[in-house]
Amino acid sequence: MKSDILTPTVVPEGARELKTRARSFAEEQMAPVAGEYFASAEYPVDVVEAAHDAGLVAQEIDAEYGGPGRSLDEIVATVEEFFRADAGLGLGIVSQSFGTEILQEFGTDAQKEEYLRAVAAGEKRTGMAISEPDTGSDLAGMEATARLDGDQWVLNGEKYWIGNGVSGDYITVYAKTEDTDDRHGNHSLLIVPTDAPGYEAEPIPEKMAYRASEQAHIVFDDCRVPAENLVGERGRGFKMVAEFFNTGRVRVAAHGIGLAAAAIEEAWEFVHGREEFGRQVADFQSVQHDLAEMRMEFESARALLWQAVENVMAGEDAERWAAMAKAKATEVAAECAETSMKLHGGRALLDDERITRVYRDVRMPMTYEGVGAVQRDLIYRNY
Repeated sequence: MKSDILTPTVVPEGARELKTRARSFAEEQMAPVAGEYFASAEYPVDVVEAAHDAGLVAQEIDAEYGGPGRSLDEIVATVEEFFRADAGLGLGIVSQSFGTEILQEFGTDAQKEEYLRAVAAGEKRTGMAISEPDTGSDLAGMEATARLDGDQWVLNGEKYWIGNGVSGDYITVYAKTEDTDDRHGNHSLLIVPTDAPGYEAEPIPEKMAYRASEQAHIVFDDCRVPAENLVGERGRGFKMVAEFFNTGRVRVAAHGIGLAAAAIEEAWEFVHGREEFGRQVADFQSVQHDLAEMRMEFESARALLWQAVENVMAGEDAERWAAMAKAKATEVAAECAETSMKLHGGRALLDDERITRVYRDVRMPMTYEGVGAVQRDLIYRNY
């Protein structure tokens, strides 16, 4: 290709230097070991530590608590590069501080001092537990409970697909604490250390994608945490998480953009380096049209993403823009991966091919933080 597909021209000028730094890190530290970690499904401790040393972990934590305090546009610029290099490793890096944005916004000074500083320093790893085995996108329908017993919260129930649920140090848990008819006022958020009594977690085995990242099945069996571990106002968990999802979905859109870029790069390189019927595969018009279609959809999705970043940062119709960007970018990633697989022919069936990993990985961001149908509900509701 004549130019890099993740050109910085659509990125705000203030985020371009950081994007260049993230690109160098991704190319030097992530891409060379991506296949190895996909095959082993081991947690990428060395990659995460290198990312921390490079100042690319816990980017949303404010300088007041030891973090870099980066803005949403800066974070999105780096996430594009991480997921272009490898989605599993990318998620391993960005999930180190998952949930800290809510804690930073709604937590007490004592909570922020104790929990945020340790994550920013690389001493602790966190996660956020929302989804359950039988409930994914219905945020108001989660059934895990927490009841106040004296000066302790007692949690019961299960959570599923929870990043760092096994190896993390604490998890911000979304649990039902109220018994009211208001489905949007029934839940709260609690900080739960993973060594708390009654906390049990096991890794979800043999995932087809994102194999270098950790997702867990958590069971709470009369799990007890101090009453002061409540984050924000009791019963307002739904509203806090919904607000958090506006920035979260924009970041997931960047996951999709990075994966789409990888799929397009693999397709371009393959068809320009292979001959069939006496000429280069790229000389066939149908192949050229496939590449053109991929590029058009990619550029459309990326333009939408960066418009969404601008609107979410400004607080202008944030929910609608975040939902549009998330749905479009992740679905375009899947379409680009499908086309790239087709162009690779039989080579696409080999596990050690980069496009094969991309093809598997694109299914994940289409699902987490709300499937496409949920995004369309949000778009229509905010029309």
